[in-house]
Amino acid sequence: MMISVDTDLIRVLGDPLRMRIVSLLAHETLCTTHLVEETGAKQTNLSNHLRVLREAGLVETEPCGRFTYYRLRPQALEGLAGALGDLAATARRTAAADTRRACP
Repeated sequence: MMISVDTDLIRVLGDPLRMRIVSLLAHETLCTTHLVEETGAKQTNLSNHLRVLREAGLVETEPCGRFTYYRLRPQALEGLAGALGDLAATARRTAAADTRRACP
């Protein structure tokens, strides 16, 4: 049985700046200004990465006056974590059973 892992989501999280943004948002809801200060990235670059994270369903926005706050959606990560956990458990069982396919 094959375990399905969301490779698109892994690709989104594979960018170091996006992973840094996700890590920051795991601790608190932040606006773009805060994220620029924390990451040192330029505002336009940061906005592009936030758009990718929004489109992937990892973050949601909350307008507040002239600012937009970003909040991490933990349920998006939980699905990926569950799939990776299942994959690790399968690998652990396979290693313990020492299953090996015979070469032709």
